[in-house]
Amino acid sequence: MNSVRLAVSWLTVLPVTGPRTIDRAAAGRAIALAPLVGLLLGGLAAAAMWSSHRAGLSTTLAGLLTVGLLALFTRGMHLDGLADTVDGLGSYGPPERARQIMKSGGAGPFGVAALIFAIGIQAVAFAGLAEQHRWWAIALAVAVGRVAVVAACRAGIPAAPDAGFGALVAGTQPRRVVVSWLALALAAASVAAPATLWLGPLVVAVALALAVFITRHCARRFEGLSGDVLGAVVEITVSLAAVGFSLMA
Repeated sequence: MNSVRLAVSWLTVLPVTGPRTIDRAAAGRAIALAPLVGLLLGGLAAAAMWSSHRAGLSTTLAGLLTVGLLALFTRGMHLDGLADTVDGLGSYGPPERARQIMKSGGAGPFGVAALIFAIGIQAVAFAGLAEQHRWWAIALAVAVGRVAVVAACRAGIPAAPDAGFGALVAGTQPRRVVVSWLALALAAASVAAPATLWLGPLVVAVALALAVFITRHCARRFEGLSGDVLGAVVEITVSLAAVGFSLMA
């Protein structure tokens, strides 16, 4: 239960208090439960889209409101991580300079552009799914973003220097945990496109493969994993999964 409380308190704004002392073992157990928190948030997103649709709002407006609701329930930390990571990747100079830019607290032009694209893409993709009444696909896209977090924290990925959160979670997920969540995500995606069972798993596989690639590239560029990179991985994976699902009639 401590792991559940820690995962919920880390990944949402729900009034859940985590344990007082947190070591790498506890952090690793909490990260392993991130997809369950993602499913909770995905259910919230699907319910928000369904309610807005029933209320007569345009699906595009409903999509924007739903993305905003997700940002509210996650403290906006994933969007902040996306902006910081893209600014760091867009910078010139050694890894130390890139990490300084990420920690500066401001959003540069690359980061702002990334936010606009991520929010817009997710909102439009959610809208397309709502028009097809595919509520499970909306929930699953959000959950898959948290499966990507487990993959990003797999064994062998080091923490970036001076990375507080990254030092707690980097390299904590054994291969069996990563493979288990991947298998569950692929199975769950088989009903995302009932007409063609293989399309949903293909979308999930591509989205998670790109998340692994992005994590590896960031780890090389920044000399390790940080909380900002994890936030970027979440937003990018949710966007890719939502777009992929929305393309399936």
